[in-house]
Amino acid sequence: MWAIMKKELKTYFLEPVGYIVIGVFLLLFSAFFFLTSIVSSMIDLTALFYYTALYGLMFIIPLLTMWTIAGERKNGTDQLIMTAPVNMIEVVLAKFLSAMILILIPIICTLMYFGILCHYQMPDIPTYLIAALGFFLLSMSYVSFGIFASSLTESPIIAAILSFGIVFLSMWGPIFFGKDDISLMNLFSNFLSGQLDITGIVMFVSLALLSLSLTMIVMQRRKSVK
Repeated sequence: MWAIMKKELKTYFLEPVGYIVIGVFLLLFSAFFFLTSIVSSMIDLTALFYYTALYGLMFIIPLLTMWTIAGERKNGTDQLIMTAPVNMIEVVLAKFLSAMILILIPIICTLMYFGILCHYQMPDIPTYLIAALGFFLLSMSYVSFGIFASSLTESPIIAAILSFGIVFLSMWGPIFFGKDDISLMNLFSNFLSGQLDITGIVMFVSLALLSLSLTMIVMQRRKSVK
């Protein structure tokens, strides 16, 4: 698994995708930090995570995951995996963990905003850490959705559209139908108060496991056909 993971990370940074994803994250983080903390004089970073999740993830995640499996199918490089004596669980987990590392990098970079605020007043450290954890867990669910979407097609563009649709529906669908309590954005919002939400953690982890399991099934079926 580690060899595949190393290959995935190397691919991200040998091609523009990795730099674009990190750059967009930092651009959004910086913009919302300026608007919420500098302009509005808020000694609080939770709004930074909230608005980036609300307006950024539905576009960033499809960009990040569209090539994970669909790109290999399009280029024909998936044949190496399909014919190799490798477990599909390891393949899917390696792709998932590689994508999550790419998301973790800009989250860690938000420490610089924390440092800037410390110059004026010490922010609430536990609230900041729990908000960052909630953002990471929400992103984890969305990445798993994107990888599953990528496994369903050999077109990265279609994979991106499917991923966008799944993320959008999980974010806004329940709200449209009056089921606000199961909206992933509403579950994420609970973390912004500085309190660990066990229901949210279970939901995010369960959705990620479900999506990754479905991806493994799709990949294994394709491998058995080969």
